[in-house]
Amino acid sequence: MTLSQLLTDYGAIAVFLGAAFEGETAAFLGGVLAHRGLVAYWQVALAAAGGSFAADQILFLAGRYASRLLVVRRFTAAPAMSRVTSWMETYPNAFIFAFRFIYGIRTVSPVAIGLSKVSGKRFVAINLLAAICWGVSITAIGYVFGSAVEQMLGRLRLHEHLLIAVAFGLALVVFIALAVRRRLKPA
Repeated sequence: MTLSQLLTDYGAIAVFLGAAFEGETAAFLGGVLAHRGLVAYWQVALAAAGGSFAADQILFLAGRYASRLLVVRRFTAAPAMSRVTSWMETYPNAFIFAFRFIYGIRTVSPVAIGLSKVSGKRFVAINLLAAICWGVSITAIGYVFGSAVEQMLGRLRLHEHLLIAVAFGLALVVFIALAVRRRLKPA
């Protein structure tokens, strides 16, 4: 079985799992795969949204119903937890919608929301809308990136295209992390 065939057969599943466990890089690469025609764009966008939604729901439920577990207590001891709690209390709906777009607080936030008084129905509704927006936008960036690389360098072999996409995605994540860290650093 070739890499292309593997990605065609299992690409959407890989994007779903990657978006659940890692996030942006998996969704971004899903967009690159869609650009290459290996998986339909709607499939990777839906898979990215679904993976993100599912992971956040599990973390929310862990915060809500399993706060005594060691793994949940580790989340609550994270340095970002106080900042997350403050933002969530001040702007609950906006924060629930936006946390997945803010680097460094993505996994802590659903746990913090689960520990709060935010209702489960409210979280599900806002989380679903946010996951769809996130999945569509991040995979679209990957799709456009794939097109830009092809215009600049011509049609590359699949592994070359994916290596360039991974390098770009990682560089973008590092750049955003540094920018957010610098912005959030106390004066």
